[in-house]
Amino acid sequence: MKIVFLDVKTIGDDIDLSGYDRLGEVTKYDFSTSEEIPERVKDANVIITNKCQMNEQTLSSAKNLKLICVTATGTNNLDKDYLDRQGIAWRNVAGYSTESVAQHTFAMLFYLLEKLRYYDDYVKEERYVNDTVFTHFAEHFTQLYGKTWGIIGLGEIGRRVADIASAFGAKVIYYSASGRPAQDGYTQVDFDTLLSTSDIVSVHAPLNEHTEGLMNAAAFAKMKPTAIFLNLGRGPIVVEQDLCDALNHHTIGAAGLDVLGIEPMSPANPLLDIKDSRRLFITPHIAWASVEARTNLMNIILGQIEDFLAKQIYQPS
Repeated sequence: MKIVFLDVKTIGDDIDLSGYDRLGEVTKYDFSTSEEIPERVKDANVIITNKCQMNEQTLSSAKNLKLICVTATGTNNLDKDYLDRQGIAWRNVAGYSTESVAQHTFAMLFYLLEKLRYYDDYVKEERYVNDTVFTHFAEHFTQLYGKTWGIIGLGEIGRRVADIASAFGAKVIYYSASGRPAQDGYTQVDFDTLLSTSDIVSVHAPLNEHTEGLMNAAAFAKMKPTAIFLNLGRGPIVVEQDLCDALNHHTIGAAGLDVLGIEPMSPANPLLDIKDSRRLFITPHIAWASVEARTNLMNIILGQIEDFLAKQIYQPS
């Protein structure tokens, strides 16, 4: 059994992958370009990758390939028609990072809601030393309790966020971009209602024909001028120039993003011009990446390969 990791750096250096060694010969590449992949996978029985394109161009030399494991939920990097024609199985992983993404959602919210950057700087810059009042009121903030939280995309992560927001005393509503039937226990509304009534809007939806460009100038114009917008779904759901304009014109109060249209961030991204951390907070696609979530992810994939072998789907060449 020959297992090839094509972009192992996307998992992180701190995750123990030694369990894979008992399955056979393991080769790890930090990153792989489409031009490098054919040579690297020509003898592979199993490929493990996150972002590499898996198609005829990259896999035509992989005559012994039986299984591709994607270290993510999304599978848009797989040419599934080609894989089906070649009899190559594939696996992805869902649900491994629910708690991590939900936690990061609230970390981003509270950073913006409570103006934490300002207050941290206030103390570290020693302006609190010998101040005249024991409490500093310069930046006002409000409670989450009693707010309306609108969720776009009520999948597993969206439901977890909804439950935690409810525990804080927020009223939770949601919108289904795909038009799926209402889910028991949650209040479904139309898009305009969600935008116009929510104090917080968070995106936890996949990128598809229903969501691409969903958050555009027209959408931001319908939101409250004090609203906080959070995107923890996919970058292209947001038209970034429109969000930049909405922040600059105070159409909305603030935004927190963990995903961008181009990752790593493009130097042409208009959001780079906004330096005020009270209005914009961007993290580099880390919501999914707690140590526990990444460990869970790689343990699930190890189990998928073991299950694949146990069912004797793999036949040595």
